[in-house]
Amino acid sequence: MKATEIIHAHGHENITSANSTTFEITKETHLTKRGDCIIAVGSDKGADDLSLQFKKTAQDERARIEITVEVDGEVEAINARGSPELSFEHPTDMVVRKSDYVCSRTLAIRADKGAKEFSKTLIDKLRNPKQTVKIRLTVESAT
Repeated sequence: MKATEIIHAHGHENITSANSTTFEITKETHLTKRGDCIIAVGSDKGADDLSLQFKKTAQDERARIEITVEVDGEVEAINARGSPELSFEHPTDMVVRKSDYVCSRTLAIRADKGAKEFSKTLIDKLRNPKQTVKIRLTVESAT
């Protein structure tokens, strides 16, 4: 099975992209510098808004999830895994983690990058509130 989701969000002047273990996309529009894992705000989807097909496919322990973050021609690709523990219940947030930790906000685990590992060029573009951010989530599983 395979499923793809497209999410649109915006940059924010307080994006620091300093977290080395996670990154987050949120529907919220307010951001302080303490939110060091947030890479995009004002998204048009939270974890709860993802399609049933995406959720079911990602809940397979063998699921592979590719996340691409695109801003003004600059693209960052992240590879992660799914889990039967994923609930996709959070109304506003989606968090990608390098660890195996799962909560209602978790979109994917065992990611190969945290926010701090994104390219400097991309991070600089994410700091512009007028920038549109396109996030593509593609999940694929053998079942």
